[in-house]
Amino acid sequence: MKRHMSGVFILLTAIILVVGTKLDYAWSGIVKWGLAAITLSLAAYYTKYIPSQKKQDNTKSGE
Repeated sequence: MKRHMSGVFILLTAIILVVGTKLDYAWSGIVKWGLAAITLSLAAYYTKYIPSQKKQDNTKSGE
């Protein structure tokens, strides 16, 4: 499940940005970009759980 979290956070970032542009409240821009930065940081963190092609090739060949 952790390997899918990166995609989930990128999708969540897009949703935050779209909804944030529709809202016209005071401080909404700062909140929108702050939440987007946090979710993109979490997406970058969870990229370490995505299996690399090199590791998959080694396990298939029996090494």
